Parts: sequence; structure tokens; C-alpha cells
Amino acid sequence: MWDPVLLTLLLVTVYGLALLCVLRILLHYRTTQGAIAWIIALLAFPYVTLPLFVLFGRNRFAGYIRARRSGDVALNQLLTVFENETQLTRIPDSDDPSPELRVLTSLVRQPFTSGNYCTLLQDGRATFDALFEAMESARHYILLEFYIVRSDRVGQRIKSILKRKLAEGVKVYFIYDDIGSVWLPRNYLKELTNAGARVAAFGDGNVRRRRFQINFRNHRKLLICDGTLGFVGGINLGDEYLGTKTNSLAWRDTHCRIEGPAVMGLQLAFVEDWYWAANDLPSLNWTPKSSPAGDQEVLILPTGPADRFDTGTLFFLNCINSARERIWITSPYFVPDLQVVNALQLAALRGVDVRVLIPQNPDHQLVRLAAYSYLVQASQAGIGIYRYQPGFLHEKVILVDDRYAAVGTANLDNRSMRLNFEIAALFTDAAFVAQVRQMLEEDLRHCRLMTPSDYSERSIVFRLTCRAIRLLAPLL
Repeated sequence: MWDPVLLTLLLVTVYGLALLCVLRILLHYRTTQGAIAWIIALLAFPYVTLPLFVLFGRNRFAGYIRARRSGDVALNQLLTVFENETQLTRIPDSDDPSPELRVLTSLVRQPFTSGNYCTLLQDGRATFDALFEAMESARHYILLEFYIVRSDRVGQRIKSILKRKLAEGVKVYFIYDDIGSVWLPRNYLKELTNAGARVAAFGDGNVRRRRFQINFRNHRKLLICDGTLGFVGGINLGDEYLGTKTNSLAWRDTHCRIEGPAVMGLQLAFVEDWYWAANDLPSLNWTPKSSPAGDQEVLILPTGPADRFDTGTLFFLNCINSARERIWITSPYFVPDLQVVNALQLAALRGVDVRVLIPQNPDHQLVRLAAYSYLVQASQAGIGIYRYQPGFLHEKVILVDDRYAAVGTANLDNRSMRLNFEIAALFTDAAFVAQVRQMLEEDLRHCRLMTPSDYSERSIVFRLTCRAIRLLAPLL
């Protein structure tokens, strides 16, 4: 038998800690929906919810913020050099940058740059060919940062190239996310380290500073070579993007290659992440160099839970609210919060062509079911939700009118908006934007437009399940 005094003491302790967590939520919550969900769970089921809140309840990456502050002097100096030495450009057809784009430069503390040459990489094969070629051509250093790294054919090819470049004297800095790359063999990393690479896990690179912040992910996918050539997009390092895995179609995804001053923006994001993971600043090239091949304008948009504002949410809202003719968004996960749903509805009601492309067969079934619950709301306002039929649509692309487009890593869900470190490149070049539109039009040809009946004519059990899972949107 349990001692009644000990049981009472345990009960008081658990509920006392739960109340402290509730006070923390009330002081620091960023979304009402998430706060209410946590508070109800903590008060109703404290024994179960308390440890979950300690592990997953934080929505601000405090350790990263402290690391950023401790490195602010050096990092701010790099940002100042970037701003001073980079030509700030005007947005096409305007005497001054348009307000909707000017606000983004303030939000992410990065300038628009000109003198860039950008290539849209529309599938895994084109992307990996370009990545391999860029690494082979590197002369001074290679920076890699990927959410998922696999030890399959693609991963082995990457490792082989890196070891060869290290033997040639090229420096290699490699960040991986320890949750996304949980199945990556330690021997893979050990081989790179033994060859001379600097390797850091974003999650546990500094356990003392990290403390119970496993809910955060570094979802960025970056490659930078010599500070002059960079890549960003949705593609991780794995065979699934080539369709070479058994019984699987290729994942549909998009990346982009950037040559020019905008690469400094990608490099700044990498260095800030590296400082968190490894607690030092690598010596890199910080002199922006225009590409002789083009003069395109690019803005790099890093977002994350250590930002002062909800940068990811504000970026999506800014794109939706500024659309005049069309806003097309592709995302493998569609679990938006209320303000994003409302913004999409308003855009559709004012006559904007609103289309959201999501996969027919996502890799997370909870997300798939949650998406059904938005169908009636969406169709009533005139929002088109399209399910991509072949393979798995994993790309993260936004098209705003024919004025600008973004290619990046963020999904249309709470995790990307508030918990993940994400990054995107925004392009205003008319020819590049036209390429993005043509690519999305081709994707749409492989999609099926969903209708309210896809949800309303299903069983009551299915609909209740979808609605119940939608309540978990802040946690998905």
C-alpha cells in the first residue's frame, strides 16, 4: 500500500508543477489555440501532460536565442559587411521597393541583392546533379546543412565527394538535424570527421545549452560553395527523390541554384546555425561577387523559433494579403492556423485565384486526415485544394501573381510557422517567376481538385476523426 502522506505530497507536487507550466503558458503563449490545448491537458491529465510539456511545450528556442546574443557582435559585423558591400536594388517597375517586399527585408534583416543568376531545379535528379557538380568544383570550402541525410546511394555519393575534396585541402562544415537524420549511421559521420570535416548535430551539438528543447527542428536544406554558389529548396539527401527505392515513386520536389551576392544571405543563415551547434565562427569569404551570367534580384528569408516575431507566419500572410491575381502554394503538409485560413478566404473572396497543392499520399496520415477538415471552409470561399496524384508532393513553393515567387523549406503548418528553422529564397525576376508558374501548371495537370463531398459524404466516424485531429494542429 502507498503511504497516504506520500500520495498527497506527490499529488500536490504534480499539480503545483502543472500550475507553474500554466503560468508560463499564460505569460509566453504565441497562439491562443495552442495555449488552451496545453492548459486543458495540464489541468485534466497532469501526470501524462507534464513530461510532454517539458519536452514539447516550448515555442521559443531559448538556448538558440542566448547563443545568438553571445555571438551578436561577430554576427552583426558580418551582417553589416553584407549590407554595406552588397548593392541594394529596386523592385522592378517601381521607383522604390514595394511595401510588401520592403517589409520582408526588415523582418529578416537581409537586403534584396542584384547581380544573381538563378536556376530552377525541378526534380531530384536535376538537383543532385547540380549539387554534385558544385561540390566537385569547390576550391576553398563547402557548407552543408540538411534536415535529412541518408546513407543510401545519394548519401554515399555525397560522402565520397566530400572525402575527396577534403584530401584536396577544401574545408567542409556539415550540419545535420539529429531528429531528421536519426537513422543516419554514426560510422557515416565518423568517416567524414576522420577525413577532416567539421560535423555538428543541430540538436545535440551542445547538450548543456539545449536542455529539453527537442521539439525544435532545423528543417533547412542548404549547400554553399566558396561563398559564391548556393542551393536552397525542399530536397533532402536521399534516394527517395530519384524514385530508386523499392516500390516507391520519386518524391516531387523543387530546389534552386543561386550564383551571386544572395549566396551571402544563405551563408549568414548557415553561420548562425553553426554558431549554435558548434560554438565557433568559421573563417569564410564575405565579399559578395556578382554573377557574370545574370542580374536577377533575390531576397533570402531565414525564419525560426528564435526570431523576435513569428517570421514564418508573417511571411505567408504577407504573400497572401498582397496577392492581386493569384496565390498558388504547394506544401506536403496543410494544417494552417486560423489566421492563415482567414487570409486565404479573404484573398479568394476578393477575386484572387487561390490554389493549394498538397499530396494525395503524404508520409504522415494524421496530416492527411486533418487536411480534409478544411475542405468545406475552403470551397465556400472559392479556395481550390488540389491533391497531387503521382508519388509524394514534397515541394514548398509560393507564386504571387506574376510578380514574385519563393522556393524554400517551409510547409503550411504550425511546425514550420513556429517550431522549425526554415529558409526560402524570394525571386522577382520575370523570367524566373514565369518558369515557376509553368512548373506549377504542369504540377496541376497531375492533380485532382478536391470538393466538399470528399469530406461531407464520408462516414461520420471519418469526419469526426478529421475534426479531432485538426484540434492537434498546434502539435502536428
